[in-house]
Amino acid sequence: MALFDFLSGQFIDVIAWTDDTRDTVVWRFERYGHEIKYGAKLTVREGQAAVFVHEGQLADVFGPGLYVLETNNMPIMTTLQHWTHGFQSPFKSEVYFVNTTRFTDQKWGTKNPVMCRDPEFGPVRLRAFGTYALRVTDPALFIKEIVGTDGEFTTDEVTNQIRNVVVQEASRVLAGSGIPVLDMAANTDDLARIVRDAIEPTIKDYGLTLPEFYIENVSLPEEVERVLDKRTSMGIVGDLHRYTQFSTAEAMTRAAENPSGGMGAGLGMGIGLGMAGAAGPWGRAPDQPATQAAPPPPPPATDAQWHIAENGQTMGPYGAADLQRLAREGSLTRETHVWTAGQDGWKRAGEVPALTSLLSQVPPPPPPA
Repeated sequence: MALFDFLSGQFIDVIAWTDDTRDTVVWRFERYGHEIKYGAKLTVREGQAAVFVHEGQLADVFGPGLYVLETNNMPIMTTLQHWTHGFQSPFKSEVYFVNTTRFTDQKWGTKNPVMCRDPEFGPVRLRAFGTYALRVTDPALFIKEIVGTDGEFTTDEVTNQIRNVVVQEASRVLAGSGIPVLDMAANTDDLARIVRDAIEPTIKDYGLTLPEFYIENVSLPEEVERVLDKRTSMGIVGDLHRYTQFSTAEAMTRAAENPSGGMGAGLGMGIGLGMAGAAGPWGRAPDQPATQAAPPPPPPATDAQWHIAENGQTMGPYGAADLQRLAREGSLTRETHVWTAGQDGWKRAGEVPALTSLLSQVPPPPPPA
């Protein structure tokens, strides 16, 4: 009897698991020979489930609580185990603890660009990435389909198996959404919900669910984004002539503030010489202020020649004075198609920056009487 008590005491009588790694999904309770004493205490904490595998067969699943491993709370185990020692002998089973809490901030992203047909830009390539939350809803099915006999299963191993499912469905939804690229940022919530609903049936067969799914960004290739930025800049700039003058003044100001630069030194010298000239030849102010000479007249500008399309015929060429006359007469409006050398095809006069100032001087049509 003393020998039996000694041997009984060698077997584990408390089964529990605490984890602080935050990425462990399944952990197998290790015991030499997998021998568990009958009547042992099993502690399953909130956010956990304990799965018993007996001789290769899934036996019992225990939710949160404190259990004494006896026949009254192990019906399946009792059926599988032939108790021949008055329910006092140890039994050999593997115990897998499954973390059923949410594993948040799991990353996903498209490896290759997704081809889409945009209503404004035509065929485009899109990339998308985001995050999702993962949770085990059926511990027994998860052990059977994903984990197998792995003694310690982490979130990396889970995401590696379901990432292809996520990317495939996300690519399909983005390609078939029909939403313009410029409007996708305003519809990421709806797109994410559609992707999650499409993924759920597949991962449900693994005993998993995605309680949260987010699309953080949908982007174009870098070269396309650069062209789009230029197009946006053109829309913001408006009058190119005034913008060029402003940019030149900005560059001169920055150069003057940088005395170490050659251009800054030149500007500083020019300003100094101008001040010295204003002070007179001997460095003192003259009695009477010198009259500043008027700048020479600018060189004559080359008058661009414009052609006008009217009733299927080309009219012109016209110079600047001719265009002013046509604008006053009403023959040249913002909707008139014009062309000049170097221009890419016919454009409406209102879309040509060189004619903007000319058309702005023409009053709009009078209001109806």
